[in-house]
Amino acid sequence: MRHGNVNRKFGRERGQRKALLKSLARNLMVKGRMQTTEAKAKEIRPMVEKLITRGKNPTLANRRVIVSALGDAKSAQLVITMAETHKARAGGYLRIVKMGPRKGDAAPMAIIEFVNSKE
Repeated sequence: MRHGNVNRKFGRERGQRKALLKSLARNLMVKGRMQTTEAKAKEIRPMVEKLITRGKNPTLANRRVIVSALGDAKSAQLVITMAETHKARAGGYLRIVKMGPRKGDAAPMAIIEFVNSKE
């Protein structure tokens, strides 16, 4: 039974799926905004927002959780600096803007980006 199993599979095995999500999250941290499929954007949004919340209080334990989620210390430092810019916000650090379908396979596309800290 699939009770409580609500995450998307993306047609990949567990390790490949984890690597994909890690890569997408890392890419979003570096660029600040990216275009991807709607399903992938919706899947990484809660993951990245939880990491930003942990980055607001950069204790050693929180840094280790961020490093394990993203894979390297350089990305963890990006999360902490991004958390500093969103210090005043209580949540909702990312926005997903839906776009039209992709030309090749008509997959619904979206842009995922950080919300300005002043809004």
